[in-house]
Amino acid sequence: MIVGVTGSIGTGKSTVSGMFAELGARFIDYDLLARRVVEPGRPAYEAVVREFGGGVLLPDGTLDRAALGSLVFSDAEKRARLNAIVHPAVFEEDVRETEKILHQDPRAIIIKEIPLLTQIGIDPKSLVDRVVVVSAGVETQVRRVMGRGLSEEEARARVAAQVPVCETERCGDFVIRNDGDLESTRAQVEEVYRVLMA
Repeated sequence: MIVGVTGSIGTGKSTVSGMFAELGARFIDYDLLARRVVEPGRPAYEAVVREFGGGVLLPDGTLDRAALGSLVFSDAEKRARLNAIVHPAVFEEDVRETEKILHQDPRAIIIKEIPLLTQIGIDPKSLVDRVVVVSAGVETQVRRVMGRGLSEEEARARVAAQVPVCETERCGDFVIRNDGDLESTRAQVEEVYRVLMA
């Protein structure tokens, strides 16, 4: 069983995915895959540097993710060009990871944290069997994003740039509300996991 965990920025997807992993699910983090495919020497790295130039590199030759992020954040065309490079490489990496896990344990529940699962232009069910949407109110999202070192104005801009949570929720087989305390979130995760196991 392959389960996609998704939701807007600051909703707490990683917290929820971590809870599933604690219950015994195997975990594939798309953000981690996206970082891996743009490491020096990888084809996606070379393509990103060709597309965006040396200004997106740190002195050690690795990608300056902050510089690249600010470059594409407010420019939809550049963001689309970056996604066209990175997304196919991430999907290839995901297929390898998934096959490896299923080879070890054909009955594994695999949690895939895919931030833009409902927005990548293909049916989520072509990638996963079930969709879990992690939801939180805008003020909670803004507070969490500010915790990453952004100003309130920057955090609100990042949250506003995403598809509203209510729209993402409509794509979910399950919705986990992550506004309250961790125990409330954990109880919801445990209930969803029981259903998945059944």
